[in-house]
Amino acid sequence: MLRSICLISVLLSLVGSPPLIEAAHRVVMQGNGKLAMVAGDGSVEWEMKWGGIHDIHVLPNGHIMVQQQMHKVVEIDPATKQVVWSYDSSQQNGNAGKKVEVHAFQPLPNGHVMIAESGPARIIEVDRDGKLLHEVKLQIAHPHPHRDTRLVRKLDSGNYLVCQEGDGVVREYDGQSGKIVWDYDVPLFGKAPAGGHGPEAFGNQAFAAVRLKNGNTLIATGNGHSVLEVTPEKKIVWEIHQHDLPGITLAWVTTLEVLPNGHYVIGNCHAGPDNPLLIELDPQTKKVVWQFDRFDLFGNSAPNSQLLDVQGDVIR
Repeated sequence: MLRSICLISVLLSLVGSPPLIEAAHRVVMQGNGKLAMVAGDGSVEWEMKWGGIHDIHVLPNGHIMVQQQMHKVVEIDPATKQVVWSYDSSQQNGNAGKKVEVHAFQPLPNGHVMIAESGPARIIEVDRDGKLLHEVKLQIAHPHPHRDTRLVRKLDSGNYLVCQEGDGVVREYDGQSGKIVWDYDVPLFGKAPAGGHGPEAFGNQAFAAVRLKNGNTLIATGNGHSVLEVTPEKKIVWEIHQHDLPGITLAWVTTLEVLPNGHYVIGNCHAGPDNPLLIELDPQTKKVVWQFDRFDLFGNSAPNSQLLDVQGDVIR
């Protein structure tokens, strides 16, 4: 048996296919109507019924912050499976009667919560009592409550890095004035847009962007099936595309986590049962070092997750 395992490992290394490891990292993810934590050995540690999300954050106390019905931001205590805090963007701080969707939020170090509101086209910061503390209006060429934003992150500078899905652009807004200080139009690379959500689709509907320590911006292009590293001067200096990783097809590329060792973990949503939901790669070699294959548990629409076992600062 040991000889057979060794032979399989050698053959996989020769053809360049990544090892089919179910979970070397602990992961929390939502999909198939459930929110679940998966252990490093692939077993399910915890789960509860929960609908679709686009963002997720595990707080220092172990609670999980997610969306509920795409207009509330809630905090869940995993021990009791109860919501212990919530903010309803469809009702609070001037939004009653408006079409509102929330696709991004971020718990801030000072205890406040940043929320990106699609429809009202604004980023707000609220305290835990729901008091509006700060507001920045977004500039949107193609407004729509479902597509104004995907992920948004507040940078260390205080600025906001915003993926504006409907516009196909990543914009950085000054955190005080709301002025656009940098933007990047996600390229189509000479290809025509194509509808759908899976590998057959194509577009520039950016899902996630993070600011790297070198000042460049790493972008998950959504239905562009790619990840791009872009300089402040808007030059692409690193990229992977749909078929660049042996044995893997990228579909709707969603979340990004940059680990302390420099590796990238990317979300691969709507890619079907033959492709991993998460991929960890070494950007220096573009080699896959780990992948998360739990389509059986989370299905085809699992757009966000967080690794739970990483020591050190993660950019996400």
